[in-house]
Amino acid sequence: MALTVKNDKKNVILRLKRIEGQVRGVQRMIDEGSHCNDVLTQIAAIKSAVNQVGLIVFENHAHECIHKAIHKENDEEKFTEIVNMMSKLMK
Repeated sequence: MALTVKNDKKNVILRLKRIEGQVRGVQRMIDEGSHCNDVLTQIAAIKSAVNQVGLIVFENHAHECIHKAIHKENDEEKFTEIVNMMSKLMK
C-alpha cells in the first residue's frame, strides 16, 4: 500500500527529512561530547517524530482498507490487516 493522498506523501517526506537532520544532529552532539541529557532529549524528539510518521502512514492505510471493506471486499480480512499493521506500529 502506498500513500494515496498527495498531501500525506509530501508531509511524510518532509517529516522524514527533518528526522534525518535530527539524527545527524545527534551524531554531531555525540562527536562533540555533548551532555548525555541533551543527547537523550534529542533522541526522545526523534522517537516522537518517527511515531508521528508511523501514525500518518497507518491512518492512510486504515482509510484505504475501510474504504475497500465498505465496497464489499472481504471486511474481516481488511480488519485483520488493520490490526496487524497497528501491532507493527506499536512494537
